[in-house]
Amino acid sequence: MLPTERIAFSAIKDRPRLTLPGGARLVVWVIVNVEEWNPRETMPRTVLTPPAGGSPMPDIPNWAWHEYGNRVGFWRMVEVFDRFNVRAALAINGGAIHAYEPIARAALDRGWEFMGHGFGQKNMQKVPDERADVVKTTEVIQAFTGRRPRGWLGPGLTETWDTPDILAEEGYEYVCDWVLDDQPVVLKTRGGGSIVSVPYTQECNDVAMMLIQHHKASEYKDRAIDQFEQLYSDAHESARVLALVVHPYIMGAPHRLRYFREALEHICASSGVVFWTGDQILDWYVGTQVKREPAVR
Repeated sequence: MLPTERIAFSAIKDRPRLTLPGGARLVVWVIVNVEEWNPRETMPRTVLTPPAGGSPMPDIPNWAWHEYGNRVGFWRMVEVFDRFNVRAALAINGGAIHAYEPIARAALDRGWEFMGHGFGQKNMQKVPDERADVVKTTEVIQAFTGRRPRGWLGPGLTETWDTPDILAEEGYEYVCDWVLDDQPVVLKTRGGGSIVSVPYTQECNDVAMMLIQHHKASEYKDRAIDQFEQLYSDAHESARVLALVVHPYIMGAPHRLRYFREALEHICASSGVVFWTGDQILDWYVGTQVKREPAVR
């Protein structure tokens, strides 16, 4: 199915009003991406270009750059979440559950949501068997947490033509790869089914800012606050969802963490804001029983 076959165009101003409990107007959710990088494969991302070019293996500098985030950076971030009493959503590779068990345990102990994020950090279009990868990821998360994950974020937001269908067929209720709206929307799947798209972000995402656009560390705070202020204003008539995305090896670095902390501090000081996880957003949206998006033409 083409994207336009899964969802019709819908102008946000023409939809029924979405309301949040308690008079709130904006939902903020923070997604922490925890990944396992296979040293036998080309690194998913790099901070250093190999001096002789190519894709050397092992690529120790770039593997270790990422590993630092799980050994050190994540724990800095946990202190920030604890300080502001924010429950995050953990988008975690299935393989990372055991490779970095203390991280998974810390998230579980804090009541964070676990989202499927592929079994390893690999483009879903290069996974030999996509359904098997989804099933294996689901089983590992369920075995560790005692709950099936309800949400999915593709590694690097990658999908095949069949991903929404496979996710729905395997019991997933929402997906984050479709970064096309500030409110949840419904995607059609084959066989007359559906799956909800919960707003995610490429813009307030440390990968885009720091690794691709090469901004200074303070850009994260500036952009997060600007994004918050505009969405807060937009939400005066109908609720909006703001996503903030972080990776331990990026925003958990010593020179960047303060800007993530200061962004959260600014948002937490504002009224009419709720911090939810993806499954809370899903339950709220489904519970509103609003009129669904218009049928595909």
